[in-house]
Amino acid sequence: MVQLLLRIAAGRKFLRFGAALTGMVLLLAAAGWAAGGGKASRDKEKAAEPAPPDLLLEGGRKLHYERSFSSEKEVEGKRGFFTKLVDVVAGEPDHPHLVRPYSIAVDSKGRAIVADPGANGIHIFDFENHKYKFIERRDKSKDKDPMRTPQCVAVDAQDNIYVTDSVAGKVFVFDPSGKFKRALGSLKGGEGYFKRPTGIAVDSTAQKIYISDTLRDKIFVLDMDGRVLTSIGKRGGGDGEFNLPTELLVHDQNLYVVDAMNFRVQYLDRGGAYQTEIGRIGDTSGTMFRPKGIAIDSEDHLYVVDGLWGIVQVFDQQGRLLYYFGSRGTASGEFQLPTGLFIDHDDHVYVVDSFNRRVQVFKYYGLPKQALSQPSGPAQQPREEQGSGR
Repeated sequence: MVQLLLRIAAGRKFLRFGAALTGMVLLLAAAGWAAGGGKASRDKEKAAEPAPPDLLLEGGRKLHYERSFSSEKEVEGKRGFFTKLVDVVAGEPDHPHLVRPYSIAVDSKGRAIVADPGANGIHIFDFENHKYKFIERRDKSKDKDPMRTPQCVAVDAQDNIYVTDSVAGKVFVFDPSGKFKRALGSLKGGEGYFKRPTGIAVDSTAQKIYISDTLRDKIFVLDMDGRVLTSIGKRGGGDGEFNLPTELLVHDQNLYVVDAMNFRVQYLDRGGAYQTEIGRIGDTSGTMFRPKGIAIDSEDHLYVVDGLWGIVQVFDQQGRLLYYFGSRGTASGEFQLPTGLFIDHDDHVYVVDSFNRRVQVFKYYGLPKQALSQPSGPAQQPREEQGSGR
């Protein structure tokens, strides 16, 4: 009888302890939610920073700021109650983030692939499926070809990923899932064939890969297995000559080359023959000082990032400046040392805002296709109240 009473008493004590523990958890949760709510409120206030106004352009065109992203957190879907509760008790997990991003490409599935030399790897942001992946190849014995400084990134028609490594002197190739396939330009002694590979463009139709070797002042043309077919250019300031070429772009029948220290973008045909060029050194509209990433929209306008000014200039195919957007700063629509650029098939404009550790996304709204077939008047500068004049 005594033992039964003791067991009952112990059971009641356990129930009281459980109730107390539950109450404590609820109090901690409430305190956490309050603190989290304060943080969430602050984050919301920060996120509520006004977006830059639409840039209104000639003929009803416009450029609209959409968003920016910088870490795995922005890829996640809506977090459930229990996940939030665990975050309150255990703390929110650390999310991988951009460190010193340089280049970006977007594949056929809409995944944003960002080369980040500051993190020594590649970020893959899959917003549609709420997935994130980080690719790296460390200095380990199992890695015959470690990736040291990923620079520029491109994708082919099958969404394979190509990454130039400016220090290793090679090009790393990964399948769409991020699995390593091979290294192009890897020599027997472990060194790379290229002196400083930077820009890369993949021509899936012709089965060719174009790589700028900045220190050699040349563009190498490879087949899809990495064999060098030919090279284009030499050091100089003349037509088809280069002074530290960097980013590349293949579009229609042209190969576009950022001829960085000649302060211009050269247009070549795919065989390497000179066509024309835009740009010259200067600090006024239409000139270039630190040209970086390039891209072309659905109306064949050429976008050129200027890293020093913190702007993106937009030219027509005749080399006339149409408008520019951005300025130096940290607010939405402003840039600090912008570098990479990519425009997808829906005219989303991705700008790698390197020193601000983010990618900013804009949307270009052009004319309807039927309107494009009609003759238009001379290009006009956008309205000054939109902050686009210079």
